[in-house]
Amino acid sequence: MKKVLFLAAICAAVLTACGGKGKSDQANSEIDSLQNLVNEKNEVINDMAEAINEIQAGFQQINEAEERVNMLSQSAERNSNVDNIRENMQFIQETMEAQRQKIADLEAKFKAGSQQNSKLQNLIAGLNKQLEEKAQAIEALTAQLAEKDVQIAALNENVKTLSAENTAVKQQNDETKQVVKKQDAELNAAWYVFGTKKELKEQKILQNGDVLKGDYNKEYLTKIDIRTTRVIPLNSKSAKILTTHPTESYKLMKDSKGEYTLCISDNVAFWSISKYLVIQVK
Repeated sequence: MKKVLFLAAICAAVLTACGGKGKSDQANSEIDSLQNLVNEKNEVINDMAEAINEIQAGFQQINEAEERVNMLSQSAERNSNVDNIRENMQFIQETMEAQRQKIADLEAKFKAGSQQNSKLQNLIAGLNKQLEEKAQAIEALTAQLAEKDVQIAALNENVKTLSAENTAVKQQNDETKQVVKKQDAELNAAWYVFGTKKELKEQKILQNGDVLKGDYNKEYLTKIDIRTTRVIPLNSKSAKILTTHPTESYKLMKDSKGEYTLCISDNVAFWSISKYLVIQVK
């Protein structure tokens, strides 16, 4: 810049000394050429400065993404963290590629310039070195994540296996519960029937004075749960229990119509002798 001003000063002095129009035009032309050269160099310098700022900003973004990955990798077992790690690593790779291109463009502009600058050359060399060091750091981070991916995969496999085992155990428990429930229901099942003497004989429930002997109609009896069935309305004014049950465990009660209802006071004792109840009514 000092050289340009110096040359301009010389031209101005020449114009003053000579005072000739021809030489004045020549001096003006030379000044314009010098000014255009200065403007061109300033534009190149501004472009390079802007490119350098963009490159430095890119390295800062890579550093921030790298820190996020390191933080997320501490608890990478979570699916959301794994997704975030992948997104950040993709951003780092894309930004690294953009950095390479920007530095290459900057270097090309520098080499194409009419005048070389040792400081700028050193700056570009430093950017290339920073890019190489960052590439090595990202490669090491990628290797660490690959190892964690194996661990995560193994953990997920263990979770799947454990889940399958839990499902199998649950299914087995459910089946066991069903078996126990069924067995419990059978242990607490009883059958009863009430009907007239004629009806009981027709179903072969009552034969020659015997109750529930031989081939009787089992479908005619009603199945109940002895734990919950305590009252059996008989809808008859006459009722006689034909099967054997402890007398202290039940009562035959009459309602306002004079019809009987069987009330079981002690269900365990009532069904202790027989799980079948036959009542003859009229």
